Amino acid sequence: KNNRSRRSRHHLRVLVYEPLQKSLPLNSLGLLHHQESHMAFVKAQKSRSYFKRFQVKFKRRRQGKTDYRARIRLINQDKNKYNTPKYRYVVRFSNKDIVAQIVSATIAGDMVLASAYAHELPNYGLKVGLTNYAAAYCTGLLLARRVLKKLEMDEEYQGNVEATGEDYSVEPAESRRPFRALLDVGLLRTTTGNRVFGALKGALDGGLDIPHSEKRFAGFDKDGKQLDAEVHRKYIYGGHVAAYMRTLMEDEPEKYQTHFSDYIKAGVEPDNIEDLYKKVHAAIRADPTPKKSEKQPPKEHKRYNLKKLTYDERKQKLIERLNALNAAAGGDDDDEDSDDE
Repeated sequence: KNNRSRRSRHHLRVLVYEPLQKSLPLNSLGLLHHQESHMAFVKAQKSRSYFKRFQVKFKRRRQGKTDYRARIRLINQDKNKYNTPKYRYVVRFSNKDIVAQIVSATIAGDMVLASAYAHELPNYGLKVGLTNYAAAYCTGLLLARRVLKKLEMDEEYQGNVEATGEDYSVEPAESRRPFRALLDVGLLRTTTGNRVFGALKGALDGGLDIPHSEKRFAGFDKDGKQLDAEVHRKYIYGGHVAAYMRTLMEDEPEKYQTHFSDYIKAGVEPDNIEDLYKKVHAAIRADPTPKKSEKQPPKEHKRYNLKKLTYDERKQKLIERLNALNAAAGGDDDDEDSDDE
């Protein structure tokens, strides 16, 4: 029996390897020689075992929306702090708006403590240029004053009332420590002078405690390794926009009329743009509470399908129909009686 099984295995082995030996190219000496291979692309067949073990990535990673390497470092909390929320100062930019939020992570999801948007700035006097560096500063300032007012800390922590462009960090008071949050920039590239640091500067001047460095503010000199406060102040008050307006007015008047058409309609000129932002900052500090928008009642649309009746309505409709039939039948009987007479 063992010999038979051994022979069968040998026979199988020969059957398996014999075609491979015949396919090898040999030269006249009986040695293998090089031959260019023209193999076609073979599709990789993944087995059932592969798919049963496959684990997909998080949805927001698949969508390219969340950097989980950064997120896990922003939301990790010390275990000896138990259920204390760890707040993030989240800043996001779109084409026409800026979103600033104070967010904390929970098991159920992220909870937003307070939020501010650039589209709220027209309520404070800024009707144009809602996505530039100066508008980002205003949005950050609005959020800082709003969250401190919500926590009843706005009187204790006034922040930097007049923006000078210099770096500012809030000092802790005697009773309550300042509200602390970590800057969350998302997938944004943190280049020097980026608008996200304008929003950061606004929140710092508003009275929030945010760990930061002055190296990325507009006006920081990489070679000299120090911040030029005058340049930074110019960006906070829209000086870079005013400079570009003056350049276009002199060199390309037609482009100025189209590029800054909204500024012209709003009466914003290069000389009064700084005063405009000062008024906006003062208005934000005076009343940072969010305004409720007045929603218009929905329009009544014509219905082409029959409205579904309730049970009582169907019953009443049936009674009316029976009464009408009875009345018609009674009228026919009266007519027959009159004909007989």
